[in-house]
Amino acid sequence: MTENITALVVDDDRDIADLYTTWLTMDHDVRTAYSGDEALKRVDEEVDVVFLDRQMPDRSGDEVLERIRERRLGCRVVMVTAVDPDFDILGMDFDDYLTKPVTRADLADVIEQLDEREEYSQTVQELFSLTAKKATLEAEKSPSELEDTEKYQELKERVDELKAEADPTATSLEDDYESLFLELPRGQPRDEKSN
Repeated sequence: MTENITALVVDDDRDIADLYTTWLTMDHDVRTAYSGDEALKRVDEEVDVVFLDRQMPDRSGDEVLERIRERRLGCRVVMVTAVDPDFDILGMDFDDYLTKPVTRADLADVIEQLDEREEYSQTVQELFSLTAKKATLEAEKSPSELEDTEKYQELKERVDELKAEADPTATSLEDDYESLFLELPRGQPRDEKSN
């Protein structure tokens, strides 16, 4: 179980930010930011995980994510948002994606999963991150939409390459992770519509 992590909660909705902060403070050190600009001031080398809203008026979560990566802070970033994921997430360098509403258990589960990833090589960590994107899109998009999208096909190929390179134990964990991801309330697999 993860102990003594420092989390940064970023959301322009103060009620949501304060709720997540209250939940996380029970087990972790937490900082709170109510805007993208404030987030960039509050994030530093001591922050382990950022829970980042995508839609904010002054500076979007997408832009905050880019700035965090440019600064090479090494923290994990979890997008926590009401924005339904689209194919644009394939170009974003986040570690996980939660669609609102989320529960305290969702936040705790993500922290635990991110902590477990730390024990593995960069190859396996990339595999986990890409699997999160793949599972997110598969929960949101129809099979025909996925099949017709070149970037998604490239993502699948990269996941397969990483699976081939990765330790068999890690690949087994990745399969478990993908199954768990699809079971969480962040998105259920979309049923095929019968013709």
